[in-house]
Amino acid sequence: QVQLVESGGGLVQPGGSLRLSCAASRTSRSFDGMGWYRQAPGNKRELVASIISGGSPNYADSAKGRITISRDNAKSTLYLQMNTLKPEDTAVYYCNAILGRNIYWGQGTQVTVSS
Repeated sequence: QVQLVESGGGLVQPGGSLRLSCAASRTSRSFDGMGWYRQAPGNKRELVASIISGGSPNYADSAKGRITISRDNAKSTLYLQMNTLKPEDTAVYYCNAILGRNIYWGQGTQVTVSS
């Protein structure tokens, strides 16, 4: 079993920045891929960014140029640096990890962008 714990969410003004973290209970080097998704009220969960082992990061169009995904395997932690935040970025953000045929999810962290 894999546990993923997100942190770093909160309330931020438009134009501000946040860095989300996702700590894994086992070395992130073992995962086939990891990613960040978000879900706003009334909407489906959608991809923000993902990274596959040995591959380049993949970003949703809404994230390109503002959001960066990174992974620190030594700390078994996945990050999401979000800059120039907009009210439409408001959502619960979830990280996931792929290990073989299994996909694991964290509990989510709330990001609210509002003045």
